[in-house]
Amino acid sequence: MIHKSSLKIALPKGRMSDESLEYLFQRNITSLEKFPESRELIFHDPENNIDFLIIRSQDVGTYVETGAADLGFLGYDVLLENSFSVYTAASLPFGECHLSVAYPQNSLEWKNKRKIKVATKYPNLTTRFFYQKGYNIQIIKLYGSVEIAPIMGISDVIVDLVSTGKTLVANGLVEDEKIIESSARLIIHPGSYHRKRKILNHIIREMV
Repeated sequence: MIHKSSLKIALPKGRMSDESLEYLFQRNITSLEKFPESRELIFHDPENNIDFLIIRSQDVGTYVETGAADLGFLGYDVLLENSFSVYTAASLPFGECHLSVAYPQNSLEWKNKRKIKVATKYPNLTTRFFYQKGYNIQIIKLYGSVEIAPIMGISDVIVDLVSTGKTLVANGLVEDEKIIESSARLIIHPGSYHRKRKILNHIIREMV
């Protein structure tokens, strides 16, 4: 249930939602220490009058951009991949990872090709990166299981987020080059900032 007068915060599903809530709890912005086990996607903090919306990472920017959420937590990688009309208010010390090119071990022949196939969830960042390197590429857009694309022969290399690197190793891949370093960002809807400047400025001060 959405509470009309509440502050609305969009969090990406998964690890970053837990890290974001913990960060907010540590700074006394919310009284919720963790979300209850539930299939619900909206949680209310009555003490601070906050609604938390738990949504897909790629959708956080859209919710904040349209004003459905006043603010949100989003990976820098997703922010760069898309062109959201939002304020980026703070860089946060969690959600660290990096976007990298990776290829099958001992398969370096792709570097000598005139055209390569690249499997990725990040077509815009990938295209810009390889264009600057002088490659002609074909993007294979995937939404999951990017690591097995070279194994199945549908791409020469992949571009994907890397945290520990264990998934790459488990699938016989090695990193070639980092494209960007990423961590969480606090983003704010411009209209919300004008309407709720006092509380949002308080949150920003507590975050940095």
